[in-house]
Amino acid sequence: MSKRALLDAVIAKLDAELAALTQAALATHAEATDEENKAEDKYDTRGLEASYLAHGQSKAAEEAAQAVAQFRALPLRDYSTGDPIGVGALVTLEIQGRHSHYFIGPRAGGTEVSHEGRTVLVITPSSPLGRQLVGRRSGDAFTLDQGGRKSAASLAAVA
Repeated sequence: MSKRALLDAVIAKLDAELAALTQAALATHAEATDEENKAEDKYDTRGLEASYLAHGQSKAAEEAAQAVAQFRALPLRDYSTGDPIGVGALVTLEIQGRHSHYFIGPRAGGTEVSHEGRTVLVITPSSPLGRQLVGRRSGDAFTLDQGGRKSAASLAAVA
């Protein structure tokens, strides 16, 4: 699996999310400042609600922009068998005979992309799964704690 192509797919997905969030924030800001949304009496909160929503969407767009910037600046390196897992690692985890693919990223945990016929989930080192993987090496077998459910797992591959 090409990590460069995978990283490009993650960035493309985050760019699309950023564009949608930016568009939503601009539209909500326009609604919040529209003349028709001025309060008609002290109980009319349409404009106030729209401004709160616009602020939240602006913050979400700002976070998405930071994620895109961090992924664009992420140096990719190849991990060999003895290297401990860290940010930028592509990990294949085997749990009960099934393989799952994860990319350890600096942000945007939960982002899922399809790449070369596989689904790859971005996780961060601070996520519960990320904390269990960072520092381990390819071939390590361990007990994976999935929300109180324990499973035997092994690191089938690290790239």
